[in-house]
Amino acid sequence: MPDHAAIPTPALLAPDAIEALDDATRAIAEVKDLEAALQLIVDRVRTLVDARYAALGIAGPDGTMQRFITAGLSADERARIGPLPRGHGLLGLIIREGTTFRIPDIAGHPASSGFPPFHPPMHTFLGVPIIREGRPIGELYLTDKGGGLAFDADDQRLVELFARHAAIAMENARLHDRIAALAIVEERERIGRDLHDGIIQGLYGVSLSLEDIGDIARDDPAEVAARVDRAIESLQAMIRDIRHFILGLRPGLLGASDLGESLERLAEEVRFAAVMAVEADIDPAVAAGVDETQTTQLLGVAREALSNVARHSNAHAVRIGLIEVGDEIQLTIEDDGIGFDVAAPPVPGHSGLQNMHDRARLLGGSLTVERADGHGTRVTARLPIATQGVGG
Repeated sequence: MPDHAAIPTPALLAPDAIEALDDATRAIAEVKDLEAALQLIVDRVRTLVDARYAALGIAGPDGTMQRFITAGLSADERARIGPLPRGHGLLGLIIREGTTFRIPDIAGHPASSGFPPFHPPMHTFLGVPIIREGRPIGELYLTDKGGGLAFDADDQRLVELFARHAAIAMENARLHDRIAALAIVEERERIGRDLHDGIIQGLYGVSLSLEDIGDIARDDPAEVAARVDRAIESLQAMIRDIRHFILGLRPGLLGASDLGESLERLAEEVRFAAVMAVEADIDPAVAAGVDETQTTQLLGVAREALSNVARHSNAHAVRIGLIEVGDEIQLTIEDDGIGFDVAAPPVPGHSGLQNMHDRARLLGGSLTVERADGHGTRVTARLPIATQGVGG
């Protein structure tokens, strides 16, 4: 059996597996506590594939484990093992390569780094990466299949489905935490309307598609598997839409001390929501001299420009700049995307560009939108120094 386990061709899932997947879906929707939702996933998948032990690890940017949820170990056994795994050995290999491994004996694999003291012996192994936006962010793994057997392709397919559920649960929890932390005032009505017309209606449709799964599981398991896959795809699309809503929230309401800190927080929101590289090059002296009204309007320009980048540009990177040039302060949003046709007529119902112009004019300044060095887009808001109070 190869170490690198190719993704198996779709197979019919047993009724108990379908029921467990349905339970996991409902848990993701109903359980706001991430730890509880992930623990349910680990417990159910361990039982379904008849593994003695199971664990789910969430990795940080450097590949080390930030969270580690186990099943099959008592609290005392877990405590005796000691600190979280460091992400070496097989666990690190799954994160680095982002692929599934089925291994008949852990000790015989060249990537195995052994076990710490008081760790129970483990032999057969099935490890599956948890993928978000094409990048491994964690892993779900099981050891010691019952009867001394090796994990097979059916086990792999089932665990990979649960890993997709785990990714959705983690994403939902992050989004929930972000939204709960924001004090929404002026834009609450807009967000409520957009959520109702889009996200909530979509969730209702997914719920309807899963409602009768229990009734058809035994008669048409292939249809059940297809519905579950479609439901997961729909949920992932809705998660992307929620990210765009997050980009529309006011960073100025997050308790930042000045424009510079607010732009840094906005940059972090874009990194999280749009999964792109964001560079913030902010002159702190310029940022400190901008008053509250100017901060609100400049943040509005930055937020609208970054939202356009996230939605339309297909960019891999974006830069936020705030500097003093001559007798002007300049805020620049520059991306490496497909570019913007400044000569194209406005799209009906889309007033973002006009809003940015209006915000700049309100402060006695101007706004330009142009190609950035032959590709991408550069949005620049300019204010006279005498108007904004920075400088001598």
